[in-house]
Amino acid sequence: MQVTFLGTGTSQGIPIIGSKHPVCLSTDSRDKRLRVSVLIEWDDYTYVIDCGPDFRMQMLTNNISKIDGILFTHEHADHTAGLDDIRPFFFRQGDIPIYAHQRVLEQLKVRFAYIFATEDRYPGAPAVKEFEVKNEAFKLGNTYVTPINVYHNRLQVFGFRFFDFAYLTDVKTIEEEEMQKLQGLKVLVVNALRIKSHHSHFNLEEALEFVAKVKPEKTYFTHISHLLGFHEEVEKSLPDNVFLAYDNLKISI
Repeated sequence: MQVTFLGTGTSQGIPIIGSKHPVCLSTDSRDKRLRVSVLIEWDDYTYVIDCGPDFRMQMLTNNISKIDGILFTHEHADHTAGLDDIRPFFFRQGDIPIYAHQRVLEQLKVRFAYIFATEDRYPGAPAVKEFEVKNEAFKLGNTYVTPINVYHNRLQVFGFRFFDFAYLTDVKTIEEEEMQKLQGLKVLVVNALRIKSHHSHFNLEEALEFVAKVKPEKTYFTHISHLLGFHEEVEKSLPDNVFLAYDNLKISI
């Protein structure tokens, strides 16, 4: 299985528009972060987790011509705002499968009503096939994916485990029984927003504590803000098996 980090930034991306913060002015390409998303490929299957406002550029940058579906972690704009840009895939493939909590599906129907319309559809509008995700394993391609239930402050968010890889974003708390689903991981991806505490995201200290509990072979941090610091400096401070992800990084599992 191959994982491509399409975006590793927080909701505003890095650099932030108009910011003079040193990280936003960095010339290191690893400090330039689009909104958070990953591409997951195995056998002949290609799935995307989250479809934010940078989706189009992420698909072009990585030369993606086919997707088998999109999994949504939750409904916030930095994870959903690019849904209209599935149009080229729809024109070639037909209705694009989307997988999400029922609450998220309902939110998408409000924001993208024309995509879900059943009458008087705009001729150029894309269409989707809806699949409700509950907190139980579901078939995806030729395997089963396990949802991981976490909380983003008080908002429920799904992470997903594929084989020995798990992807979690926008986590602040997680219940013990959900932690059990993360045993035996080769690779964990989890958010580490900044140094200072945050009301709805792990900061760096909390993310490292979480890694120590899960004990994966390797961990990559994502959903990173400029307030975490420069990529090169932060990564030097991390344990040997913990890394900062960066846009367009590819890993094999």
